[in-house]
Amino acid sequence: MNEALEFLVRHGAAVVFGAVFIEQIGLPIPAAPLLLAAGALVVPGQINWSMALGAAVCGSLLADSIWFHQGRRNGNRVLRLLCRISLEPDSCVRRTRDLFTRYGMRGVVIAKFLPGLSTLVAPMAGSSGVKIPRFFFFAGIGALLYAGGLIVLGVLFRNQLEQVIAALASLGNGALALIVSIAALFIGLKFYKRKRLLRELRMARITVDELHQKLQAGENPLILDLRASDELDQDPSVIRGALHVAVSDLERREQEIPRDREIVLYCSCPNEAGSAKIALLLQRKGITRVRPLLGGIDAWRQRNYPIEMRAPATSTAATAAIDRDLATTTSRIFKFPPENVKQVKHQTNL
Repeated sequence: MNEALEFLVRHGAAVVFGAVFIEQIGLPIPAAPLLLAAGALVVPGQINWSMALGAAVCGSLLADSIWFHQGRRNGNRVLRLLCRISLEPDSCVRRTRDLFTRYGMRGVVIAKFLPGLSTLVAPMAGSSGVKIPRFFFFAGIGALLYAGGLIVLGVLFRNQLEQVIAALASLGNGALALIVSIAALFIGLKFYKRKRLLRELRMARITVDELHQKLQAGENPLILDLRASDELDQDPSVIRGALHVAVSDLERREQEIPRDREIVLYCSCPNEAGSAKIALLLQRKGITRVRPLLGGIDAWRQRNYPIEMRAPATSTAATAAIDRDLATTTSRIFKFPPENVKQVKHQTNL
């Protein structure tokens, strides 16, 4: 452990830059402990605080610039890639979208303090058409507050950090093995939970071919599009007959979901992780006839099955109006018997 601190003292700025860059680029290696240690070393003058802070901000902005450019260039494909490799693909992307939609560019600042979200918010901003100077202004503020806050905490709690470091140093080489083991255990548990979620619903999934056959045969499954509103604005196509419902509304109003109909859920996350989690939640609440769509809307498009366009919201007022209409329609559909669903959808022009 002492060797690690000596290495930090000798290569302070470079180490801080690399640690923050690695964290912000998306690898599950936290930079917070190193920034705290850097703050503790500022007091005795072993590290220059301005160089440490500048290196942290530069490392964060470099990672942001890479993902922002990829989001601007490749749009939702980048988010799907990050969704695929994320430790929590079913919630992380949705939480980031909710944060960005609710707080706008202030969400870029807030995301710096939320593990997993800081990586996703940059490509999301790029795909949303945010201007480059505006994005980097807020990203810079977020990086400055994040790194500066941790360095200041390291300064304030220097004595406590020294006690922790001394305790780890007393373990010798075992300290490094302990840290690596804890990190490996954390990552392993996340992947295990992800695989278990998909395994529990593997037999319940429905393929796009099976869903198309049901619709052709005149069956009337309730198809719910769980994508975020801003994603639907960018890609307004939905499966024909599908109803767009926010995940928060679906969880809050699960009592209104009919038990006598088959429910098909889909999103845009690879391996239908998001819809699988919601399906599992509804199953545990007694809604047994719920199935996630294998491959989501992307698989439906690849088979050239019927889709319809939903007009995107072009302003805050329009977004609010559409949300009110969707809430009303959702309530009506959930309360009407199956034979009246088509009539209700026709009356609301959805």
